[in-house]
Amino acid sequence: MYLTTIRRTRPATAQSGTAHRWRAVGGNVLALGAVSLTTDVSAEMVSAVLPLYLVAGLHLSPAAYGLLDGLHTGATVLLRLAGGFTADRIRRRKAVAAAGYGLSAAARLGLLAAGGSATAIGLAITADRAGKGLRTAPRDALITLSAPPHALGRAFGVHRAMDAVGAFTGPLVALAVLTVAQQAFDAVFLASFCIACLGLVILALFVRDHRDRRPAADTVSARDAARLLRDTRVRRLLAAAVLLGLATIGDGFLYLLLQRREQLAVGWFPLLAVGTALAYLLLAGPLGALADRIGRLPVLLAGYGALAAAYLLVDGPLHGRPLIVAVLALHGLFYAATDGLLMALATPVLPERLRTTGLALVQSGQALAYLASSVLFGLAWQTWGPATAARAAAGGVLLALAATALLLRRGGPTPASDARTP
Repeated sequence: MYLTTIRRTRPATAQSGTAHRWRAVGGNVLALGAVSLTTDVSAEMVSAVLPLYLVAGLHLSPAAYGLLDGLHTGATVLLRLAGGFTADRIRRRKAVAAAGYGLSAAARLGLLAAGGSATAIGLAITADRAGKGLRTAPRDALITLSAPPHALGRAFGVHRAMDAVGAFTGPLVALAVLTVAQQAFDAVFLASFCIACLGLVILALFVRDHRDRRPAADTVSARDAARLLRDTRVRRLLAAAVLLGLATIGDGFLYLLLQRREQLAVGWFPLLAVGTALAYLLLAGPLGALADRIGRLPVLLAGYGALAAAYLLVDGPLHGRPLIVAVLALHGLFYAATDGLLMALATPVLPERLRTTGLALVQSGQALAYLASSVLFGLAWQTWGPATAARAAAGGVLLALAATALLLRRGGPTPASDARTP
């Protein structure tokens, strides 16, 4: 049994197919996608150069980089929960999301001021991810409230595809800025800040908030939020999110493994993220629609299977360009098949008044697990070497896949996309 309960809709006719897809997604989802696109250009400009800057420029060990990489996502757990609960309590999801986007933009200036201090860079990274922690659950809640239930997979797919355009463009912009600025990383951080501010403007002007239709006295309390964990389906979903987070290593680690295996020049390193983003961009929309038709869980599990294959290939028989293309294609397939689908699976289980809190809870569990995963992989690389660490990561993904399939198939009602209508 799956976790969703939505009815399957009749397919659109050939003539109205395209118009139907856009209507199903909704203008607010597209506006949120534009915000994410712009913000991801800014974020990926930094992410594309930061691993190499820290490891090759500041000579951090793999274990130290693993700690910083874990902080990049995992150290924002409390803020994710606080952001989700606050958005539900004050019923202003857009305002909480805007605070998160603003904090991330300010963190770009922190990177600019940090210079070569690893400690200061770590603080700036933590502030950036704190902003992401604040905004992610309110933004995803707005998506679920702006699209009809039967089109949630498609809505998240379109949003993530637009996000992927930013992920594809960001490294290219970073490479162009580095070339013009003669390899000065400060120029990348400054340009990234300016683009992040543009995303804030789009959010303020074009995204509509969702106002709950409930009495003012019906205010969300901490006790209401705590009741979420009494639901067996929520606990199963949270357990699955934690397991999948533990099995996932950071993108930077995968790119560093490829760079070392193939001895890539420094100038090519940002383009590895472009390869992942290109595959993600091409596949996110179709896989989101496929998830609405055949079920979200099978697509999610297939995505993590692709990730395990990517980890194995890093130490496999392929070399040169075929290896790089195959690993990046699988990595992009992983993101296209998984990013947003866990939230789509969670949506029908969560009451609307606690939607943002519930999504934040699931995201927080995954982020905390990701912190542990990055630290453990960094230690494994330093202790056993990169090849053994990559094989261990692949094994972890396969174990997490099996456990997730059992957890989510056994818990919750059947989703409408999987419910066969007579």
